[in-house]
Amino acid sequence: MKTRTPISIYIVAAVISIFIVFEMSDDSNYLLTPLFWGLIVVVILLLFIMNSIGDLVENANFKLLSDEEKQEYLKEKSIPYFKKLWDSAFKKQSAKEEKEILIDHGFDGITELDNQLPKWWLGLFYFTIASCVVYLFAFAFTDYAHPDVEYQDEAKFQLASIKEYEKTAPAIDLETATYNAENIAEGEQIFKTNCVSCHSDAGKGGIGPNLTDKKWINIKQKSLFKNVFWMLENGSPNNPTMRPFIKDGVITGRDAEKVAAYIYHINQEKSPITEAQGGAAPQGEEAHWQE
Repeated sequence: MKTRTPISIYIVAAVISIFIVFEMSDDSNYLLTPLFWGLIVVVILLLFIMNSIGDLVENANFKLLSDEEKQEYLKEKSIPYFKKLWDSAFKKQSAKEEKEILIDHGFDGITELDNQLPKWWLGLFYFTIASCVVYLFAFAFTDYAHPDVEYQDEAKFQLASIKEYEKTAPAIDLETATYNAENIAEGEQIFKTNCVSCHSDAGKGGIGPNLTDKKWINIKQKSLFKNVFWMLENGSPNNPTMRPFIKDGVITGRDAEKVAAYIYHINQEKSPITEAQGGAAPQGEEAHWQE
């Protein structure tokens, strides 16, 4: 009859397992929830009940042993549990014990000891298997440790940080707006949302004028970047369809700064889209922008 593993070991293992499961959940404040602590209490109570049942079974089996078997069992049970683990891992066998577990291959003259693996090693081995199963289940059927979900969460966090920053950041106006090449990509996205319906993709023109050529209908500022910002803020005096996006609250001054950077980029840093390439015919007068 084998001695049983102490209940304290089961309790520690169960509590750690519960921590791991809740750590995989979306609730970061699970330590404050009654569900978490209630589950721990219930599991510990169940373990105590199982341990009590095990004691009853052990006592019943003990009575069936012979006197010699009882003495041997009590002697083994008196050895502390962790000492048994230590001995199973590091204790060397006596010559008699080695003879009993010696394997002789016979045909090759090689002999080896048929040692059992240490219990701590087996325990870690089974724990890693269980951890892999839990992780695979969590990865496949939950949002835990999923790269796409982590990316979306990080993106939401960054967008929220930007909005929070813009609440306290100084407003961008015609005087403070400056060209920055890093704003081109975001400006293109804002342009696609608000401007493509009139100016078409890549600013080649449609209902609205071609934004890539050198001729402009409205020239209100000396620099192209500032002129675009002025148009977004005030709209076109010649065409009511080009409304004042900033004053109407459609976009912010910071958004206009990014759109102006994008239009500057496609007008000054890229080749113009001609009529032969599907662009709208030039309108207005040729602009001589200052940097």
